[in-house]
Amino acid sequence: MPDEDVRAELERLRAENEALKAKVTRPTSIKVSEKGAVSVYGLGRFPVTLYKEQWLKLLAMAEDIKKFIAENESRLKVKG
Repeated sequence: MPDEDVRAELERLRAENEALKAKVTRPTSIKVSEKGAVSVYGLGRFPVTLYKEQWLKLLAMAEDIKKFIAENESRLKVKG
């Protein structure tokens, strides 16, 4: 296969891959689990499930978490 054909095929596959990734994005949703916890779906492969008290504690830390992320921006990776 000539180099030009290989490059063209590679570009076609990259474009196809990006299109498939774009389709996979699911909206986030919130549900009550069977055990009475709060589950957030759509952030990753598995839901994030915490009990009410845990969510309230985490939400109370929102500003601290944002500050921590800003302070450590150079060390953090973006999932994409």
